[in-house]
Amino acid sequence: MRYEGTVYRPPSEAYSLIIQATIGCPHNKCSFCRMYKDVKFRIRPVKEIKEDLCMARDYYGSFIESIFFADGNTIIMKTEQLLEIFAYAHEMFPHLKRITVYGSARFVNKKSLDDLKRLSEAGLKRVHTGMESGDDITLQRIKKGVDSEGIISAGKKLKEAGIAISEYYLTGIGGKERTIEHAINSARVLSEFSPDFIRIRTFGPIPKTPIYEDYQNGTFQLLSPHEALHELRLLVENLNCENSVVLSDHINNYWDIHGLLPRDKQKMLAEIDQALTVDESQFRPAHLSRL
Repeated sequence: MRYEGTVYRPPSEAYSLIIQATIGCPHNKCSFCRMYKDVKFRIRPVKEIKEDLCMARDYYGSFIESIFFADGNTIIMKTEQLLEIFAYAHEMFPHLKRITVYGSARFVNKKSLDDLKRLSEAGLKRVHTGMESGDDITLQRIKKGVDSEGIISAGKKLKEAGIAISEYYLTGIGGKERTIEHAINSARVLSEFSPDFIRIRTFGPIPKTPIYEDYQNGTFQLLSPHEALHELRLLVENLNCENSVVLSDHINNYWDIHGLLPRDKQKMLAEIDQALTVDESQFRPAHLSRL
């Protein structure tokens, strides 16, 4: 395999074969993100992607069950290109069970429902998509490039196509000013399409990003550990999802909150209440991020 730049993948793809189908991110304007700054976005030729799949088969053997096609927003590739590399992946790896990609709502919405159904039938089982927030003011401030209605539209379209959704919520990205609206509006948006997974991430400012500068000059105020937990509690309390798994599968979170909605809502709320009894001095400082 030939990798260009820093390769990122979701924690849940730790055991997947990673093949770069695209380089970088076609949006790459989010004010909190420092990923893909060292490369210019481009789509790799299908021939090169196939060569990497062949190289992986020669190196690892044919018993690969999961492939993650990086980089950011690989869903942007033409449907016919994706279908071709998915078919070749199944040819190289006959035991392949799952193909996954990154795909934000903006780029998912560029696909027709029919195209998404074809991708699903070709083996695309899951799309990792970072909504970060369902609050329109927050989305605009962090330059996400999509609004809440766009997130809902993409979510419903993926669900109808039979593709699992792994949706990311960024605790604290609204700052102290929007913490309530960020939580409540995000719960409203998520409840509209009940993603298969709601993955919790806690915001920490990363140097050399626009929002880090806002944090340094005081125009963006970070949540304290307890404030972040209160926001998370407000989110969970207002979620009305069916068969959505909530996960805190990242080291940057303050507490391990997990469960199936709606079954485990009260259990998760009780876990957050327990976390709130821990003195704030026992948590990492709010400004230290490991994202």
